[in-house]
Amino acid sequence: MILRPLPICTIISCSEILIRSGGNSLESLGVKLKAAREEKNLNLDQVGRETNISVRYLTALETENFSDFPGEPYITGFLRNYGTYLDLDVQELLSLYRALRIQEQPVPVEQLLKPRSNLPKILIILAGSLAVLGVVGGVLFYLITRPKKPVEVQAERIPVEYVMDGSSLERRLFRGDTVLVSAEGSQYKFELAGLGEAATIGTPVGSVILDLGQEGKVALGDDGFANLTITIIDFVKNNPGIGVLLRLDMESAFASGEYALDDEMIPVEAVSAVGNANSRIVFSSPNAYPFTLQASFQGYCMFRWEILFERDRRDRNERYFQRTDELNIQAQNGIRIWTSNAQAARFQVIGGGQTYPLELGAPGEVVVADLRWLRNEDNRYSLALVRLEAGN
Repeated sequence: MILRPLPICTIISCSEILIRSGGNSLESLGVKLKAAREEKNLNLDQVGRETNISVRYLTALETENFSDFPGEPYITGFLRNYGTYLDLDVQELLSLYRALRIQEQPVPVEQLLKPRSNLPKILIILAGSLAVLGVVGGVLFYLITRPKKPVEVQAERIPVEYVMDGSSLERRLFRGDTVLVSAEGSQYKFELAGLGEAATIGTPVGSVILDLGQEGKVALGDDGFANLTITIIDFVKNNPGIGVLLRLDMESAFASGEYALDDEMIPVEAVSAVGNANSRIVFSSPNAYPFTLQASFQGYCMFRWEILFERDRRDRNERYFQRTDELNIQAQNGIRIWTSNAQAARFQVIGGGQTYPLELGAPGEVVVADLRWLRNEDNRYSLALVRLEAGN
């Protein structure tokens, strides 16, 4: 029996069908994202704030203009985060994107018209069988005759310390690796502390937990603003063997020292009494001292915080958190917090070597409150949770 190649017209017709069917699927990628966003009555500015993804990149995803991205990992990372945020099937979105890449690299017509081999099937099967037998025989001979070697113990990897000389640094880090960042004559150490469902970076102000494509901002220096940006460029969940590709960028305003300071220093608030209907004492002490608010998120939540009475850290921070995210906030005098769901996270306060549980409110309740030191008439201090109106 002789195998004959298909007519050219048949091949071209099949190719046209594949391209047309693929085209319809690819056109639905951006439409699917935009439709899901509009169904939730969300605009791009709001989505950008809650996902830490630039509006420029959100627009590029919805218009399928992938040339705006600096690299492939950015596209897949932002597509995962945007799809998760919109409650879409992330694997389906990634399949549509890969199909687009396949369409952009069509198979040459010469390859489609390549004639099939006329070699009888029986000869192919026979040659394959002989090759398999040869390989099996060679492996068995090697296993029988090879000399015994002592088992080599793989040396434990020694963590590496990098130095960020300029305004940016891009490096693949593994667990335990550190980066020294210089600012205002001081050095600050950043350590890749963990790799699991997300990457955990230890910073001078607490841990920052980021997923692929996400950005985190860290304040440095005595006049610190959110002046250092950490970006996860390449990362695979639960695969610490390949590490994580990080990018650190120092904001130019901080590097040049061009920012204003408020010389006013607000002291701890003095009050005649604490413990009224809108306040709850966490713990008391003869003196006020720095404390840490820890949050372990159990579900999706928009959370904002602002350091009170400290001129160098009074900027408002805002992030969209999800399950397993953690946050540590350090303060001297107080913290103003805003949460869209009072029980979306488990909160605790660490101060004076002790840990105290903290409840903000009921499930689904929007809470605005200050966690701050108050001083009574006897000059004794209490760290209290003071509820505010939602508009504050």
